[in-house]
Amino acid sequence: MKIVREAIYPLIAVAAAFVICGIIILLIGDNPITTFRLLVENSFITPKGVFETLHYATPLIFTGLAVAVAFRCGLLNIGAEGQLYTAAFATAWVGIKFGGTMVMVDGKMQDWSWASLPAILLLPMCIATAVIVGGLWGAIPGYLKARFGSHEVINTIMLNFIAIALVSYFTQYYYKVPGDPILQTAPIGDAATIPQLNSFLSFIPASVPLNVAFLLAIFMCFAVYVFLWKTKWGYELRAVGENPTAAEYGGISPKKQIIIAMTISGGLAGMVAVGEVLGFRHNYYHGFSAEWGFWGIAVALLGRNHPLGVLIAAIFFGMLLRGGIFVDAFTAHISKELVEVLQAIIILFVAAMQRFSK
Repeated sequence: MKIVREAIYPLIAVAAAFVICGIIILLIGDNPITTFRLLVENSFITPKGVFETLHYATPLIFTGLAVAVAFRCGLLNIGAEGQLYTAAFATAWVGIKFGGTMVMVDGKMQDWSWASLPAILLLPMCIATAVIVGGLWGAIPGYLKARFGSHEVINTIMLNFIAIALVSYFTQYYYKVPGDPILQTAPIGDAATIPQLNSFLSFIPASVPLNVAFLLAIFMCFAVYVFLWKTKWGYELRAVGENPTAAEYGGISPKKQIIIAMTISGGLAGMVAVGEVLGFRHNYYHGFSAEWGFWGIAVALLGRNHPLGVLIAAIFFGMLLRGGIFVDAFTAHISKELVEVLQAIIILFVAAMQRFSK
């Protein structure tokens, strides 16, 4: 019965959000059926649409898992955005410094790297960097919460600004190719890149940038499930989230679990860098995130903080992001901001119905 409730309430929230948005579209002067058809048909009907949707969903899986792990410990990680930014820059830095990057400066080629490592060494180093740096940035508010009791929401919001400002500074003054008008780093070495799925799956259109990070995201859903529900460490983390006083009485340290939860959460958010830096852009590009850290909150809420629910919710929101482009282009009065309205209404309904799922 509980499983049915866990599944049905998010569906009710989504349906209600679409009904309300349909009314808003009518009031604006557009056809809601046409608008919603544009959302769905361009995301799920054609092969290109399906795989583009999965591409959009990949970072949302990572950030959704990040927020869900923190939620399970009774924490709200608003800082996934800062965690993925620091991780992306650090990953690009490793790819540049150890990937044999050559840059044209004043008509001459300069070697910006310290070494040129083979892919078998460089790729694991880059992925580990993404996880470690994201985890360390997440551990900061975790430690502040555990040590001083300062609220993680305030700390993570402030750290978002600090993270983005720091990586922007280092990019602008140290790792941007001279003369480049775009705020982005030099490209990473070829050995640091991961392949796109169409390179070995011929049924995926060549124009779709879906890469191996999607498979990694699927694996992380399974890994997070095993950690949370099949290990004693996951049990301890969830116990603190349910009742920290009772957990402490049972010999579990809430402070320790808070730090662990925020570190794991940050590490998961940092894995966005694997797909974006190593698989898609091949450098750090300022503004690369479509606010995925904040979208992760919606994904975790709609997915009921369960890895399977996060996967489904991420694909759903990926559909909205993909379809929103066509809504913006092919409707008279509706813009892609409709997607943000849908997201907000869904969050409101999920939060309102939370009490009925107990």
